[in-house]
Amino acid sequence: MKKSGTFAGALVIALVFCLALLTACGGNDAPEAPKPTPVRVASSSNGPAVPPIDTNGVVTTKHEMRLSFKVGGVVRRIHVQAGDVVKQGQRLAEIELTEVGAQVEQARQMADKAARDLVRGENLYADQVISLEQLQDLRTQAAMSQAQFKSAQFNLGYSVITAPRDGTVLRKLVEERELVPAGAPVLLFGESGRGFVVRAALADREIVHVKIGDKGQVRMDAFPGQAMTGTIVEVASAADERSGMFPIEVRFDTPPPRLVSGLVARLSLAPTSDAPPLTYVPMSALVEGDGDRASVFVVDGETTPLKAVRRDVRVAFITADSIALESGIVAGESVVTDGALFLENGEPVEIVREATKQADNAPVTVTEG
Repeated sequence: MKKSGTFAGALVIALVFCLALLTACGGNDAPEAPKPTPVRVASSSNGPAVPPIDTNGVVTTKHEMRLSFKVGGVVRRIHVQAGDVVKQGQRLAEIELTEVGAQVEQARQMADKAARDLVRGENLYADQVISLEQLQDLRTQAAMSQAQFKSAQFNLGYSVITAPRDGTVLRKLVEERELVPAGAPVLLFGESGRGFVVRAALADREIVHVKIGDKGQVRMDAFPGQAMTGTIVEVASAADERSGMFPIEVRFDTPPPRLVSGLVARLSLAPTSDAPPLTYVPMSALVEGDGDRASVFVVDGETTPLKAVRRDVRVAFITADSIALESGIVAGESVVTDGALFLENGEPVEIVREATKQADNAPVTVTEG
């Protein structure tokens, strides 16, 4: 019995020694490295130091005129309709000429009588029948009558509206048989040779950043999916008294083949500035923000595996799809977009290559690969 107890004790000691040896050998194995987090990245880029200006405008011809009669009267005939293309000198509208014609005839008769009176006066003065003063009065009366006759003829000439140049009738403002006062607009006419522009208005905080020659994009519902470029050709130096806004004009660089006045356009202007450019990153790169302070994750490409390093940045302004930064990163650095919200500082990452091409309207969010 004593030998059996001794053998059992030796067996327990041997098992304990083996377990300790196995534990010691297992402790020399290195812990498994954490698996990199898959993310998508985009390259930061330089951009303008002032934010883009988005506003709405109306497409019009460069040179529009409101055509009217010189004298008032009843509209006799309107020869055109809205949208008609006309040639220079073509008759567009006319008023009843009975009253104007009578005024011209009356002025002609008065001028002829004054001319005859002057001839008789010259003869009588030569015969010393009338005085020099009376002769001078006759000369004055003849000159005044002739001037009145020319004025009546001038009014007769402007009793008919003709096309001042080749163009298009944009709008008909009155109908036939209407009584219109002198100078009241009858037709809205657009000159075709000067092309089309977009007229818009900017607020005071925007007008100070634009100047003639600045570029922009024009989009219209009439041409869906088509972005046209334009150039600012006029910038007002004074605000409109009624709206307090500052009018501008944007000329189409390459206008579509079929434009009509009155189309609504959306303008996106890119003002120029002498200030240094800012760094732009996609809006999805921002992980948190407080006022103008925020954070992004920048991929450190010098380590293996790659690591995402948290970087504090200062926001200048936000556009429709990107963020302009005053400081924190420089152009060309890769920032994490998809997956940024789940990262920790210094965490290893694996870049997922984008298979599809980025949209054309997001130039600052170029995905690597």
